[in-house]
Amino acid sequence: MSRLGWETINTTTAAFALLALLDVAFGIRRNTVLTVVCLLVFIGCTLLISGLGHATIMWINRWASYVFGLLNLVVIGFLAATVDWGKVGHAPAGPVSAMVVGVGMIAAGTGIGWANTGADYARYLPRRIPGGRLVAASAFGAGIPLVVLISLGSLLAAGEPDLASASDPVAAINAMLPTWMSIPYLIAAFGGLLLSNHLSVYSAGLTMITLGIRVRRTLAVGLDVIVTFAGGIYFILIAKDFYGPFITFLTLLAVPINAWVGVFAVDLIIRRSYDSAALMDVGRSSRYWFRGGVAWAAMIAWAMAIVVGLLFTEASTSPTDVWFSGPLAHSWIGSNGLGWVVTLALAAAVYALLRRLDGTVRQEAAGQRPQQQVLSAPATREIS
Repeated sequence: MSRLGWETINTTTAAFALLALLDVAFGIRRNTVLTVVCLLVFIGCTLLISGLGHATIMWINRWASYVFGLLNLVVIGFLAATVDWGKVGHAPAGPVSAMVVGVGMIAAGTGIGWANTGADYARYLPRRIPGGRLVAASAFGAGIPLVVLISLGSLLAAGEPDLASASDPVAAINAMLPTWMSIPYLIAAFGGLLLSNHLSVYSAGLTMITLGIRVRRTLAVGLDVIVTFAGGIYFILIAKDFYGPFITFLTLLAVPINAWVGVFAVDLIIRRSYDSAALMDVGRSSRYWFRGGVAWAAMIAWAMAIVVGLLFTEASTSPTDVWFSGPLAHSWIGSNGLGWVVTLALAAAVYALLRRLDGTVRQEAAGQRPQQQVLSAPATREIS
């Protein structure tokens, strides 16, 4: 669901960029048919790249990052020169709660939202690379551009308050640029979103396989296409609003993934190694069969954290359209957007406690097969 959601967000935003590009470059006005065509063009480009091998995808990423990164720097330099520094300097300080909520949204969208698919790419790296270097490269590689872009967006919004609530975020920025600068900006936006989207499609296919749904990759990608196309139609032609559904998606996504991160992080810290062969064995003889094929300590901690996290969560597409609100959503924690922190901490704490109490987990961690496990011939099914 997380990958499909991000693909839909990327597809919608890219369609906005392509529609604006056609308008600026050729004077072609937006209409329903053109909107559908732009959605299909972006989806087609995504499929073209995501269907290639990993090495080819990485080669495309490297060179496209240079090209689109340079275009972005040019646009950033121009926009920075248009900032109304007078309004920025006289803008009142925002409340701490707004800052905390903003940090939570950024964390949910740029870090936590990708936490469950990081291994899709780390698995190709040599084992000799220190973990600290991977963490630093990921943090600074993603963090530096985000600090620059989000800071610039905040400065621009101080002078143009309507920018923060625009239904079409791409067009809002485009309106601030002269024609000669709009074209490279829109091309950079389209290309950057394409690079992000094909990674999501790649991970979505792997996720479906690891869930045990044994389908051809073409079918998995086909499902992605249907969902993202339908989502794009909803965002552009039906919802008429981008930010409301987008923030709702981030808010709800943060709860189950944060709970998962809490469980996984504790397991990773406590456990010194994983049995790579046993991970591929989904039969009863597997070292990771636990009880009935379920790691109950992890499952209970995950479920409890989700329930508690939702108590502090409110999901709405607009201030007047609240379709879900937890009973603690308006508490200090809920109002400040800290439900995701509670979710993560609770999942980690409960799992750490249950793991110590669970004899099955202790035996498995020590490399012993649980006594209640029924031994049988290995039913190995390779996932690749």
